[in-house]
Amino acid sequence: MTRLSGVIAAIATPIDRDGNPDAARFVKLARHLLENGCDGLNVLGTTGEATSFSVEQRLALMSAVGKSGLDLKRMMVGTGAASVADAARLTAAAEEIGFAGALILPPFYYKGIQAPEAGIVACFREIAAAAPRIPLYLYNFPALTGIAYTAPLVRALMAALPGRIAGLKDSSGNLDYAREIAAISPELAVFPSSEEVLLEARAGAFAGCISATANLNSALCAAAFHDGDEAAHARAVAVRKLFDGKPLVASVKAVLAHVHGDPSLAAVRPPLVAPDGEEARALAAACDRAAGQDAR
Repeated sequence: MTRLSGVIAAIATPIDRDGNPDAARFVKLARHLLENGCDGLNVLGTTGEATSFSVEQRLALMSAVGKSGLDLKRMMVGTGAASVADAARLTAAAEEIGFAGALILPPFYYKGIQAPEAGIVACFREIAAAAPRIPLYLYNFPALTGIAYTAPLVRALMAALPGRIAGLKDSSGNLDYAREIAAISPELAVFPSSEEVLLEARAGAFAGCISATANLNSALCAAAFHDGDEAAHARAVAVRKLFDGKPLVASVKAVLAHVHGDPSLAAVRPPLVAPDGEEARALAAACDRAAGQDAR
């Protein structure tokens, strides 16, 4: 099983004028990130607006990435969906294309007593049957999905699918939870979603981090994780904190547009809304000050 680790950017998805993923700009951004500090990429995650695209749009971008010459062994791709059939189809495509892992949200419409542990395990059995080889990563984001991958559920999934559950991305912000999941098995690669954990990850507590703001501060993150550079770590965290209380995806894309001199990178799909020009310029300037203009 290919083991992803280190600094992984939850890469943003550029959007063309028709509202489709812009594959050419995506590949250009992906190449930039992989050449500037990222050990890997999380394609079509929350920052990548996966759930705002149709299955066909997602498959088209996945296929384009597969044909791009980028190193797919450094990429996991989000394949979760409310429909288990859609999740299975996307995961099977991810396997066929050659991604290193599939990052899977729980089925997120039915919740609570409507979706007991046994039902979620049944969904994963169906997904795993459709894609019998690709490593499966659990995507824990209960603030948006309303469903948590609790420690008992993670254990149940690992027992039901031996050798298939490779890790978990945690976007709950609860480091005690992330540590609890990491303690389940040394084979379980756990990725919190903030740069704040990079020195702890370097010491072995986690496999790394999967972060939206690694789109912007990847070189600083790499210096922290690979070199133990505490000053770089502090600067990476300072960049991250600038997004507290802001709509993360739209704000990251606004700053990406500034960093790359490409206004089209700021485009988002509804229901997200791009920040206004003055707000975007102020945030971009603050990011430059926090990271240092030479840190991109």
